[in-house]
Amino acid sequence: MKLWGGRFQKETDQRMNAFHSSLFFDQRLAFQDIRGSIAHAKMLGKTGILLPEEAKALINGLESILRDLHKGAIEFAPEAEDIHMNIEKILTERVGPLGKKLHTARSRNDQVALDLRLYLLEQTQLIDQELKKLLTVLVELAKANVENIMPGYTHLQRAQPISLAHHLLAYGEMFRRDRHRLADSAVRMNVSPLGAGALAGTVFPIDREFVAAELGMDGVARNSMDAVGDRDFVLETIFNASLIMMHLSRFCEEIILWTSAEWAFMELDDAFSTGSSMMPQKKNPDAAELIRGKTGRVYGDLIGLLTVMKGLPLAYNKDLQEDKEAVFDAIDTVLSSLHVFIPMLSTAHFFPERMQQATEDGFLNATDLADFLVEQGLPFREAHTVVGKAITYCLEKKIKLEDLSVMEMSTWSGVDCSAFQEAIKIKTCLERRMVKGGPAPTAVLEAINEVENYLQSS
Repeated sequence: MKLWGGRFQKETDQRMNAFHSSLFFDQRLAFQDIRGSIAHAKMLGKTGILLPEEAKALINGLESILRDLHKGAIEFAPEAEDIHMNIEKILTERVGPLGKKLHTARSRNDQVALDLRLYLLEQTQLIDQELKKLLTVLVELAKANVENIMPGYTHLQRAQPISLAHHLLAYGEMFRRDRHRLADSAVRMNVSPLGAGALAGTVFPIDREFVAAELGMDGVARNSMDAVGDRDFVLETIFNASLIMMHLSRFCEEIILWTSAEWAFMELDDAFSTGSSMMPQKKNPDAAELIRGKTGRVYGDLIGLLTVMKGLPLAYNKDLQEDKEAVFDAIDTVLSSLHVFIPMLSTAHFFPERMQQATEDGFLNATDLADFLVEQGLPFREAHTVVGKAITYCLEKKIKLEDLSVMEMSTWSGVDCSAFQEAIKIKTCLERRMVKGGPAPTAVLEAINEVENYLQSS
């Protein structure tokens, strides 16, 4: 008979059993379930709801299950529905009828909410550690490429010269924000729902704060109905995962472009590339493409759970069982993507000479020429028009802006252009952009130092 089957006169249909069971995916919560149960048992003994020796026996039984779990010596029973019922069933087999007292003053509704919070707090930490590793790789690559100039793009068109270091540090900013969001959401997650019961708390004199402190949580949920019906923390986790994947995907898109023969800015290590079964010459950036593709999968997890939640009345509904597969998939996908992306990036080879060469076409110094004319007293809008006409002339003559004569530029602009050729050298264009957060080597070195200090303090 089911542990909840006292009111029922018929056995559950086997099709319903299979449809209803969550064990095949929620068994990954086993460690958190036992951890929460040990804290709950301690509280039952502390408050006198159970005798001290009863609480101790329950704790010993739970700890024995935990040891066997670590050894891989536990087999779960599918007919017990979920991980919570399985742990209670095994406990009762080990300590006898006393095991049935563990569920005093507790419901599976607040139990699963606690397990999931504990699990996601741990996984959030793992993701954060991987992001820190990624930031460390980005900083090291940036330090090696402060002076290596490349085109910066808007609309995927060459726009202005930057350094490879500056480009890499832009992604560093994204991943720093990701870490901040993870930490921020963990604050809201680190609250214990245990004690909410099914939805209306309990008549027993429990100590919710004691349980929260035992579990290292910052406090308790303020409303019993919200405690069991809330999945904001799950949605936040998947949203954070979605943003991380989006940032990885954008980076992967550029890696895919940069490794093509048309760009030839970088080459991936053989260990993170694949070949073609038909074309012997191919070296494909499949790792980057897979991460780009898996981003949509995590988005789907987020939209799926948002859709589940949108029409749920308070408090607990069985629909909430759908939260776990979505968040487990999102976490697994983010971690597996980071585990591949980090070494893929750290072992990649860049071609600075090719990047430098790409800055020589496309008039990347046009803005600097306009700025030069402004410095000579020309209003920017007039300077913009003059440079636009100069570019049209250069296109017709198949020359570069720096090939124009001083006389030509002075005549077209009406100002002294004797120093314009020096002002629009690509290296000069980069070095003069010393504004904080800009691409000049001095500004980039300052940014690198700031990121290193951040990593040391986090």
